Amino acid sequence: MKPAVLVMAVAAAALVSAGLVETAYAQESSSADGSKLIGAGIAFGLASLGAGIGLAWVGSAGLAVISENPALQSKVFIFVGMVESLAIYGIVMMFIILGQ
Repeated sequence: MKPAVLVMAVAAAALVSAGLVETAYAQESSSADGSKLIGAGIAFGLASLGAGIGLAWVGSAGLAVISENPALQSKVFIFVGMVESLAIYGIVMMFIILGQ
């Protein structure tokens, strides 16, 4: 253990034993609230992960297409927008889960 961590642990123990610091207790909550938060986090996290991976593929291919033919730039932007909509769907699902 590093000396600084040891000193901080001893100081915290001394403050608690002297009664200068009160013990904090967690609030009671139902497991349904925790399940909502976990479900909303998973929904948004996976949607964002998928959108990020898709955007990497579509973006790199789109830049290659634009460098060869600049006239196709508007079509590339449409495909990029379609991939980014996945993250928006994830946000919407997160709000739906948290709103129940």
